Amino acid sequence: MTTMESLIGLVNRIQRACTMLGDYGGGDNTFSSLWEALPSVAVVGGQSSGKSSVLESIVGRDFLPRGSGIVTRRPLVLQLHKTEEGSQEYAEFLHLPKRRFTDFAAVRKEIQDETDRVTGRTKQISPVPIHLSIYSPNVVNLTLIDLPGLTKVAVEGQPESIVEDIEAMVRTYVEKPNCIILAISPANQDIATSDAIKLAREVDPSGERTFGVLTKLDLMDKGTNALDVLEGRSYRLQHPWVGIVNRSQADINKNVDMIIARRKEREYFATSPDYGHLANKMGSEYLAKLLSKHLESVIRARIPSITSLINKSIDELESEMDHLGRPIAVDAGAQLYTILELCRAFDRIFKEHLEGGRPGGDRIYGVFDHQLPAALRKLPFDRHLSMQNVRKIVSEADGYQPHLIAPEQGYRRLIEGSLNYFRGPAEASVDAVHFVLKELVRKSIGETQELKRFPTLQAEIAAASNEALERFREESKKTVIRLVDMESSYLTVDFFRRLPQEIEKAGGSAAAAAAASTGDRYSEGHFRRIGSNVSSYVGMVSDTLRNTIPKAVVYCQVKEAKQSLLNHFYTLLGKKEAKQLSQLLDEDPALMERRQQCSKRLELYKAARDEIDSVSWAH
Repeated sequence: MTTMESLIGLVNRIQRACTMLGDYGGGDNTFSSLWEALPSVAVVGGQSSGKSSVLESIVGRDFLPRGSGIVTRRPLVLQLHKTEEGSQEYAEFLHLPKRRFTDFAAVRKEIQDETDRVTGRTKQISPVPIHLSIYSPNVVNLTLIDLPGLTKVAVEGQPESIVEDIEAMVRTYVEKPNCIILAISPANQDIATSDAIKLAREVDPSGERTFGVLTKLDLMDKGTNALDVLEGRSYRLQHPWVGIVNRSQADINKNVDMIIARRKEREYFATSPDYGHLANKMGSEYLAKLLSKHLESVIRARIPSITSLINKSIDELESEMDHLGRPIAVDAGAQLYTILELCRAFDRIFKEHLEGGRPGGDRIYGVFDHQLPAALRKLPFDRHLSMQNVRKIVSEADGYQPHLIAPEQGYRRLIEGSLNYFRGPAEASVDAVHFVLKELVRKSIGETQELKRFPTLQAEIAAASNEALERFREESKKTVIRLVDMESSYLTVDFFRRLPQEIEKAGGSAAAAAAASTGDRYSEGHFRRIGSNVSSYVGMVSDTLRNTIPKAVVYCQVKEAKQSLLNHFYTLLGKKEAKQLSQLLDEDPALMERRQQCSKRLELYKAARDEIDSVSWAH
């Protein structure tokens, strides 16, 4: 095989592989650009211009549906693969990948049936392409796209928009910079009215991508010829015009073999008084070789950009494969190891959130620095220590025997009642930190890329983590309530000892103080002093709890979450059977499919890169 055949054959194989993997026609946007970067040949012409006959002449087989009006109603992506001499010709459809067609009449029928499956038995069109590969020793390596024929009017059974719809579909192919336009025009019509040339001129004004093909030369009026067109005087293109003589309708009706038809075509040009001097540059065989040679030069010029695109795709695929993860081993020990590694990956991210490597842990500090102080300030001590409530509680505490110096029982009841209010902020701090920790577990699971492929394991880790956090919360609540209860169970003695001293300083002697105390024990000033003293003591306790509650919460919840969040889960894992471990690693089917697709693409692109390198070096 020549270097040219190697290059074009390589492009054919890449295009076919891209198509099979869904990278063509709006498939996976990440990789579809590889198809766009590869050159192909779009066959464009008006209805009944001879497009189908040209394609069959290039292939050397009669395989396309025929009829009047619009016959090609879906794009046909035709990939020709040259095989070794003497090998059997066969065809394959992408939608029937395991079936080989050796009867080309059956190929024609399948094209018709597949068209009808999408468009119905109407004259509607569809942009969904049919992909057909033909393997033969009698073809050159080419990718040709047969498009619906351009038309000027809608016929019965077609929507009024059919003219615009067909042109829009054709444009989606020929506007691409890597598309070579094979513009088919019948010689028995004025070239100025050619639909194909008109469209080609609009999308390729320089003519760099356009090859002009003139069909039906043998059907021109006697005494006329198409030399002005073929020699570039009527309409000049950068590439030479090629004349084609298709089989006549009589030949088609008689099923004249395409090989015989090619021979007749050669004889026509060789013996023609008008075209004899151009005979070696006319005919379907010459057209196929001309296109193949041009494709080779285009591909060679595009090799650096194609290689760059393939390398970029390989990098993207390998990165995605890293995210998706490699296939899981079936051995129970390996599965347990995998699960533990995944748990550690989650635990590492969770700790990063707590320790500041990732956002979220600062919200716990916010509970201690903002929420707890604000809750303590809002406690209703003003109401509890109002003069009326102080009078009521102190009087009730005295009973039938009024207090002599300081109302100790009254003080105790007022302080105990005040300290009970601290339970609310203490428990609220525990709940607030618990909520933050649960949210960090949820975020950490979502951020653990390795876990994304195992929804069952994600759910198990979430459940185990939340169960552990609940245990930590209960222990934390018990601890902070103990802190409050401890303050209530033993009052600071020095606080009470200061009270008589203050009275003595105020009155001068104990006796005078007692007399003064007895004299104003039911006065407003007396109760106001009691309320002020209790408020001072409660403030001291509030400052203490403001420091000790965060310590208890961090010790019981945050520290435990850092050190032993999944410890109980690890114990349960060790007791699971192989089947249960396998269920934990039950992947999302969509991810499994995605990994398989990525693996196939990666294999394709690496093989393509190696093959391009080998062809380039050979050249």
